[in-house]
Amino acid sequence: MTTPSTALPGGTWKLGDRTVTRFGYGAMQLAGPGVMGPPADRDGAISVLRDVVAQGITHIDTSYAYGPRVTNELIREALHPYPQSLLIATKVGANRDAEGGWPTARTPDDLRQQVRQNLESLGVERLDLVNMRMGDANGPQPGSITEPMETLLELQREGLIAQLGVSNVTAEQVAEARRVAPIVCVQNMYNLANRGDDPLIDQLAADAIAYVPFFPLGGFTPLQADALSSVATRLEATPMAVALAWLLQRSENILLIPGTSKVAHLRENIAHAALSLTERDLAELDSITRRPAHARGT
Repeated sequence: MTTPSTALPGGTWKLGDRTVTRFGYGAMQLAGPGVMGPPADRDGAISVLRDVVAQGITHIDTSYAYGPRVTNELIREALHPYPQSLLIATKVGANRDAEGGWPTARTPDDLRQQVRQNLESLGVERLDLVNMRMGDANGPQPGSITEPMETLLELQREGLIAQLGVSNVTAEQVAEARRVAPIVCVQNMYNLANRGDDPLIDQLAADAIAYVPFFPLGGFTPLQADALSSVATRLEATPMAVALAWLLQRSENILLIPGTSKVAHLRENIAHAALSLTERDLAELDSITRRPAHARGT
């Protein structure tokens, strides 16, 4: 499924009918504080986006809700007309309110409007990949995904969307979505300390569906963070380097989308992900998840 990449760690993955680098880029951090408003350094944001492409990355993750509109407009200003090799993934299912909240917006009219907003702000006639975002800021929540997926399927048949995915979902919602339409990826929170999706990742890998984790260092308890730092110190690396490298080695269907607003940090993330972990390293890192509940704190 993967082919070697000489420029980026992890090689490539066949995402539906497109081939993308497993090391991608998440644009959320290009917006202002709280993912609201413009960046403090607009020129810097443009520079990092152009360096993303210069480094050979062919997968950018964004959303009209980031800003709102801000990251899409930055991507358009920096990269349009887009290279044929570049896949831009966006997501729908939530809007933004004046307080910076993420109210759900999943009616057929909501979704059609969000798709139009993404098309216009990115300057394209068809979106490469649209993820249907479920749940809320606390994570996946129970509920049917059938109706919103049916709406996105209609938009796909109208030629406005090339491929579909899901985000912030339960395993049951993934199965339900797949009964409505083919999906090429699942985007959920996952990292060394939050491995509830392990069975889902393995199932998706067997079905050639990508898994795109966010928050590679989110949700660690102090004890877990100490254990990660201990491995990183032994390897003379940073905790982020270990976390990114572990994700790439966890399963070949995992695609990374670390974000940054700085060119230097982008290049550091690429170098970090190239760290090679031994069997000893992996066993020690696995112990982070296996720590008993009473040792993990609350």
